[in-house]
Amino acid sequence: MAAKSVYVAMSGGVDSAGSALLLQREGWDVSGVTLRLHPYKDRPGLCGSAEDIDTARSVAAALGIPHTVLDWSELFRREVMDKFVSEYVRGRTPNPCLDCNRCVKFGALLDWALDQGVDALATGHYARVRRDEASGRWLLLRGMDRRKDQSYFLYQLTQHQLRHLLLPVGTYEKPALRALAAEAGLSNAHKADSQDICFVPNGDYMDFLRRYGGVEPVPGDFVDLSGRFLGRHQGLERYTTGQRRGLGISGETPLYVVRKDLAAGTVVLGPDSALYTRELTAERVNLIALPELTAPLSVTAKTRYSQREAAATVEPLPGGRIRVVFDQPQRAVTAGQAVVLYDGERVIGGGTICG
Repeated sequence: MAAKSVYVAMSGGVDSAGSALLLQREGWDVSGVTLRLHPYKDRPGLCGSAEDIDTARSVAAALGIPHTVLDWSELFRREVMDKFVSEYVRGRTPNPCLDCNRCVKFGALLDWALDQGVDALATGHYARVRRDEASGRWLLLRGMDRRKDQSYFLYQLTQHQLRHLLLPVGTYEKPALRALAAEAGLSNAHKADSQDICFVPNGDYMDFLRRYGGVEPVPGDFVDLSGRFLGRHQGLERYTTGQRRGLGISGETPLYVVRKDLAAGTVVLGPDSALYTRELTAERVNLIALPELTAPLSVTAKTRYSQREAAATVEPLPGGRIRVVFDQPQRAVTAGQAVVLYDGERVIGGGTICG
């Protein structure tokens, strides 16, 4: 019987290289594919740069596997970069990695891989996939290394996508994976993890919004919770909920961005205590562990990747939206970010925070 075949999405990092190595050792017929996603082709350190593509190609050669480069910069521009701009203009704070995963990596790339006749797509995400025999549903589970767990970024995966997805590094801790890659002689075994948004060089997103999106921030007023004038701001796009630095406003107590009023063009400032809320609404909801939400459900939830989840109750709303009510108030819940719901190791699902 012929070995099952898989395309591994190789970014040039050690996680995806480790995935290819592990699957090869398990007997899979492995091929590598790397995506060129944005115009910054020759800027080292950016995902999709020429340097990363060359690294992925050299790792594939070291493993003796075929390697393909796909230039999908137009798709990425349309589905990720353009949306990044439009969300900021709407007063939200987007997470472009979620859009990339939904539309590109686990949307278009999985479809492309299956069209090539392979059985699966693999990535280097720290999470796990398992089929629940009782319900017949495919489940998304946290990565075993909780410090590296990336299940937050994968809550949008559908049953079809999970059925054809392999996440080989999900049972590994990062140091062990690096050691495995080093033992195999892979050149990127100790390569540093990428941190910044891949298409925003140096993290200067305002420069990107101006240069790429043609956004010219319009100054307006800082006001307090009662609407009292505090000073002038430099454009709504420069601020996000919970921000303290860079305001240029002093008070008797530290001031933070509490919210933005697009209609009035104002940024509302207040004390840290004003940042806490027990309730949020989310749209564009995707459920993984259950087919639909018909009644309130006790979960844990988090509204940012870097935070710990907190006890909450999720309930269905008309139009496919959900309401999440936390047992304890949560700080700086931000429109445009994702709320992801858990039940122990299982990802229940999630959605985009809209209020």
